Amino acid sequence: MTWLSIIISGIVTYFSRMAMIALIDRDMLSSKVKEVLNYVPAAVFPAIIFPGVFFNDFGSLVEITDPKIYGAIVALVVGFYSRNVISTIVSGLLSYWFIIFLILK
Repeated sequence: MTWLSIIISGIVTYFSRMAMIALIDRDMLSSKVKEVLNYVPAAVFPAIIFPGVFFNDFGSLVEITDPKIYGAIVALVVGFYSRNVISTIVSGLLSYWFIIFLILK
């Protein structure tokens, strides 16, 4: 029953979001709205990442020596210079994994 609920909610979510993308004509939006919508990914991505990096499982702030902080710093530097989301994510993950599996081992 749980899997069926997950699958049905996933399908409903997909079609409700896809309908907005597929049914809205790009010419219908003004240039100001298009300009504002360009900032949505840059605003949403940090809001998703921040709690995962700076809060632990109990909801309190992590210490400065936490490997997630160093991975986030590497990702920020790579993202600033590359302006590429994929390279930012990969560099942050690789540096985090390097720290936890090779240095802290």
